[in-house]
Amino acid sequence: MFSLTTAQIDAWIAFYAFPLARILGLVATAPLWSTAGIPRQTRLVLGLAIAIAIAPALPPMPSVQPASLAGLWILGQQMLIGIAMGFAARVVFAAVDMAGTYIGFQMGLGFATFYDPLEGAQTPVLAEFIGLLALLLFMALDGHLLYISTLAQSFHAIPVGPEALSPNSWRNIAELGSKIFSAGLLLALPVLVALMITNIALGVLTKAAPQLNLFALGFPLTLIGGFVAIGLSLNYLAVPLQALYDHALRAMLGFAVSAGQ
Repeated sequence: MFSLTTAQIDAWIAFYAFPLARILGLVATAPLWSTAGIPRQTRLVLGLAIAIAIAPALPPMPSVQPASLAGLWILGQQMLIGIAMGFAARVVFAAVDMAGTYIGFQMGLGFATFYDPLEGAQTPVLAEFIGLLALLLFMALDGHLLYISTLAQSFHAIPVGPEALSPNSWRNIAELGSKIFSAGLLLALPVLVALMITNIALGVLTKAAPQLNLFALGFPLTLIGGFVAIGLSLNYLAVPLQALYDHALRAMLGFAVSAGQ
């Protein structure tokens, strides 16, 4: 007669519950998957499908009852790890949005915003355009599959267990936020330099010919120069974005530090 013991049932539940907590944390915060355009039910089904697919290849799970105090501690910790990994991946797209914001302000398009229902906030038009290009490039590079691959590797790099991560791990995540400003400025730098040269030329022209109306002439020239610079820089945007994607995937695994360090 086929019979199951309580220990076997707890082991099967833990076999999927502990990985699922980390996976759902990543799905809830990672770019592309966390957008409001994807229903919560779809994200839940996606998390369950990923957990069922990768669970057999993961290291052994702790022999702890998920409903016990120790099991709830592990579940909470795995959820936080997944959220931290998703934040590390989101830094890339936040840097791209920052680059679009820099360029928009320099072109005089800082006021050109619209309500983005996916983000739930006012978004600069130029930042939204560059962000969509970065997202399409990410999809073309199979970034969604790289998420799953990195997620599976994380269970080997950051094993599931009751040991808490070091506070340095969360400090690493906080320091990763500085990448938003540095990478965003580097992405926008070619266009910013071109616009700065345009503004200097307009200043010299106004000094040489004071009768020219700077406000009537400068704004359209700045817009035209900005769009031309953006169009020329699009051919070279893929290389720095790929470097940012690689950095984000490494950060998803490298932020964690053991408690003894």
